[in-house]
Amino acid sequence: MNKKTALITGGAAGIGKKTVIHLAEKGYQIAINYRNSESEAVSLAQYVEECYGIRSIAVQGDIARQEECERIVEETLSSFESVDVLIHNAGPYIHERKKMTDYSFEEWNYLLNGNLTSVFYLSKLVIPVMRKQNWGRIITMGFDRVESAPGWVYRSAFAAAKTGLASLTRTIAIEEAEYGITANMVSPGDITNEWKERNIQESRATFTGRNQNEREGTGEDIARVIGFLVDEQSDFITGSIIPVTGGMDVLGKVYKQ
Repeated sequence: MNKKTALITGGAAGIGKKTVIHLAEKGYQIAINYRNSESEAVSLAQYVEECYGIRSIAVQGDIARQEECERIVEETLSSFESVDVLIHNAGPYIHERKKMTDYSFEEWNYLLNGNLTSVFYLSKLVIPVMRKQNWGRIITMGFDRVESAPGWVYRSAFAAAKTGLASLTRTIAIEEAEYGITANMVSPGDITNEWKERNIQESRATFTGRNQNEREGTGEDIARVIGFLVDEQSDFITGSIIPVTGGMDVLGKVYKQ
């Protein structure tokens, strides 16, 4: 039986990196997409091959650009027989706090392309491959309460793109169900950069004495949910938007600040 292959965008660092390692542990072959982090992506691919005996490649490309999405998929399919799992982890984000009218046209378009249109590009390219084998898993990334289309002050472009992506994810789930393809969204809570590549045990040890859901969220928390959703036995879970927030009201915290 051929091993399944996962293409993970933005897989060189952060939550993407933890997801790469988690899926490698489960035996998935991995295509690690990166935009600028070449050394990190190549090093991670080598680590996966050496530690888990799993074939892994690094694939450069900016997912906000159609022609680069086409090349990402072409390079992946030239190395592997199929793309069985597509994880849309990458997504541009502007940390500067800006009202909508302060975004430039270029910034707005790039955030929409990188967080929403890129999912159309890659899914359009990969779904026909999944249809042929009557099996596939697509995972997108959202934010807390994205399914309710909340306003998010100073994050208008990002929030608009992810809200649209929630609808697109559910639409893909409905349209592709007959082909054995599932599509789900995972919505991480407030996971800081420091904790994106760390694990649950480290967080528990650091925050001993608190309730478990009061510890810091980690990349492993998100990777474990993704690993569950792409499993063979998770075929009945599709069109779902799953918050992984430790019960925290992330947007409420933002408004208080």
